[in-house]
Amino acid sequence: MAAAVEAHWSEPVEGLVVTRYGHGASCKQIEVIEAAHPIPDEVGLMASRRILDKVSALTVDDLVLVLISGGGSALLTLPAGNITLADKQAINRALLKCGGNIAELNTVRKHLSAIKGGRLAIAAAPAKVVALAISDVPGDDLSVIASGPTVPDKSTRSEALAVLTKYGIQVPAAVARYLNDTASETPKDGDSRLANVTNIVVATPQRSLEAAARVARHAGIAPLILGNAIEGQARDVGIVHAGIARQCSEWGQPLETPCVLISGGETTVTVRGNGRGGRNTEFLLSLGISVNGRDGIWALAADTDGIDGSEDNAGAILTPDTLSRAQAVGIDVKARLAANDAYSVFAPLGDLVVTGPTLTNVNDFRAVLVTKRS
Repeated sequence: MAAAVEAHWSEPVEGLVVTRYGHGASCKQIEVIEAAHPIPDEVGLMASRRILDKVSALTVDDLVLVLISGGGSALLTLPAGNITLADKQAINRALLKCGGNIAELNTVRKHLSAIKGGRLAIAAAPAKVVALAISDVPGDDLSVIASGPTVPDKSTRSEALAVLTKYGIQVPAAVARYLNDTASETPKDGDSRLANVTNIVVATPQRSLEAAARVARHAGIAPLILGNAIEGQARDVGIVHAGIARQCSEWGQPLETPCVLISGGETTVTVRGNGRGGRNTEFLLSLGISVNGRDGIWALAADTDGIDGSEDNAGAILTPDTLSRAQAVGIDVKARLAANDAYSVFAPLGDLVVTGPTLTNVNDFRAVLVTKRS
């Protein structure tokens, strides 16, 4: 996004971007810093502090262009009050394992931050702020994308506390004190300090699904977009997709074969095991177990940024013989699913999808191809 701005901006421009390690782009005028994701680190903390400093003490004659995409909640980390980086890291680890949806996770993150939840835009006031966002969240809610650094927040500190209670997350003392203080409340709609802010979504998951549907039609395969905002446990979503695929295969409903079921959104994984694997590989393994090697069903599931959770792959592919090939090399697929270890199923089979950083992020992409059975 920063490189695109430089390519199209005719006037002098300066700025600072923080992105994930290995995901930086070459820029001439805009500084790019790489930091840790999904668990924030000291580099991200320092970059966030510098970003906040850059937009402070501006005037009405200044323009702040804010480029936002998924991942910003971890990368733009600046703990509020007396909360430490270690406190934020502990909370982030617990949130990522609890199985909560992205709106719940970011409700907590916003209320522990000095920069998210509209606070970046408030720091820039009275300058004009224009934010361009690539959506990676179900429903394209601007207040959830990267925890909405330029957007008034609809959630409350009471809701943040409720999320922590709901998932039984052990809260550091400094976090508990801050959330019980009115200072932790985020700016709301109607705040005069946000009057000079414009937020624009420039890319969405729905557009990616529509593009995939066009490719399918061009290949003579009927597409069905199931939804761009599908949430829930990854393994449960896999079972549902498997059921629809079987219905197409056996009954030609809701589509005759060949057809492809396309979906997006952000599933979750409640981590109970010690295995490797993001939500897309877990979805795919669950789907594979459900279709049980049925002839004519293939699938792809991947994160559009090229990283499935914290692994080195974007996702994986499923073929009709995935389960039989796994069995042949001694892999118990049901045991691996129970251990949240889908990565170690697809890796030895050579079925991981490894793209490297794609430098964009419109959430997860899933395609289930159903062909005529032989």
